[in-house]
Amino acid sequence: MKTRIRHPQTKQSLPHISGGVLCDGWLFVSGQGPLDMSTKAVVPGTIEEETRLTLQNLDAILGAAGCSREDVVKCTCYLSDLGDFAGFDAAYREFFSCEVPPARTTLQAPLLKGIKVEIDAIAHCPGGVEPESDGPRDDRRNRIA
Repeated sequence: MKTRIRHPQTKQSLPHISGGVLCDGWLFVSGQGPLDMSTKAVVPGTIEEETRLTLQNLDAILGAAGCSREDVVKCTCYLSDLGDFAGFDAAYREFFSCEVPPARTTLQAPLLKGIKVEIDAIAHCPGGVEPESDGPRDDRRNRIA
């Protein structure tokens, strides 16, 4: 069963995008950027500032799902300019200062709205939030054919 996870500051989810999806103890977080989540407005800044805000948004979704940054096993990071890598990496290392940092891929890509960084993540959090019950469901995984 999948559970949609929203950023706590988001008033409503877009119908076609989930901030994160929790499924069988795994949280898949959509690409996060340097946005004020209550207004969805870009907050421009240096690469370090944009990276910190992006990671704060990631952290909020992790928390909403009952996970923490220590649960993150993989990040994919997109930079609009690889020349910003050193500043991005310094801010990223501040955030993931845990003993075993997540696996990471960093790519250069054109990003929407002129942002400098976007990060998506996968976290393992088997103790995450319980989905709300909508009654009996058709659980095809346990069906014997």
